[in-house]
Amino acid sequence: MLMRAAVLTAFHAPMELREVEIADPGPGEVRVQIKASGVCGSDLKAIDGKSPVVSRLPFILGHESSGVVESTGAGVTALEPGDHVIIAMNGPCGRCRPCAAGRFHLCSGPARLPTIMGGLPRITLDGEEVRRFIGIGAFAEYAVVPEPMCVKITRSLPFDAMCLLACGVITGVGAVLNVAQVPPGATVLVVGCGGVGLNVIQGAVLAGATTIIAADVADQKLKQAERLGATHTLVATDLPHQVSDLVKGGVDYAFDATGAPGVLAQAFASTQPGGTTVMVGSPPAGHPMTLDTGLLFASRRLMGTQGGDASPARDLPMLAAQYVRGRLDLDALISERLPLDHLNEAVAHVRQGTVARTVITF
Repeated sequence: MLMRAAVLTAFHAPMELREVEIADPGPGEVRVQIKASGVCGSDLKAIDGKSPVVSRLPFILGHESSGVVESTGAGVTALEPGDHVIIAMNGPCGRCRPCAAGRFHLCSGPARLPTIMGGLPRITLDGEEVRRFIGIGAFAEYAVVPEPMCVKITRSLPFDAMCLLACGVITGVGAVLNVAQVPPGATVLVVGCGGVGLNVIQGAVLAGATTIIAADVADQKLKQAERLGATHTLVATDLPHQVSDLVKGGVDYAFDATGAPGVLAQAFASTQPGGTTVMVGSPPAGHPMTLDTGLLFASRRLMGTQGGDASPARDLPMLAAQYVRGRLDLDALISERLPLDHLNEAVAHVRQGTVARTVITF
């Protein structure tokens, strides 16, 4: 079947809107008609040639998406055409060692690597395979993915809000609830108030944190942070001293959503003895980080996370329910909605840092 897709054919260049051919779903796969897809910082890294998962071109980016099941392959039992779904960033196989231990985000089974399922390309352009970002490629009219990557949602829920759950929301909220497991009454620092950082703030609110300090260099983002639950805001300069002025001795939990090694070190130094720091943003591969090792002797912890350490089947319905109850503000995260042929314009807005999230709608 032919469809339109935004194809990255060269690094550091605009994506090209092309007509490509997408295969029918194979055994255990579904083909989803994409209805909404968020533009994420990970997409920008891929465009810039800095993504460890995007090395060979051409490529279709986009991974934060929702849509409607158009067709299913043999053996698919939980979904049928017409179902509304969120496409998760992973689809646990349920059989590998991490899955057996309940660490579904670290799944190493075949469902975690949908780009090689069946050994055949799912999308081609002029007979050449077009690779897809983490096996999705949502900057296109359709995507073929394994059944476990699709989480069914109620048909009344809006696609533009639901697509955000797949990446930015689950990464931020999951860092708080799944990784750090912030308890009620905790003090929290969130550094970087873009799409993911704002959801760390929302996660801290859900967890019952009483002090939530948002730090960024952009006043506009700090205003958004206040709207979503930050109790204090800081224009970041010298975080350990700035935080100490608000919470003597430092915060219980710090979250770095910037992906900058130097910022992570400052966040770590802003915690009190016994405090926990979570690296939420992904730094460039191979970049070292310098820490004052003396801080570790006070039982401070430094943790990482992959997509909020989420289990899609468990966490995405929970987040959708929080949205319905009014406890998770997804509409406030959407700065603009643009069609697919304005995707490069959307990328430019994300680079400028003027938006929380841009959603491509179909």
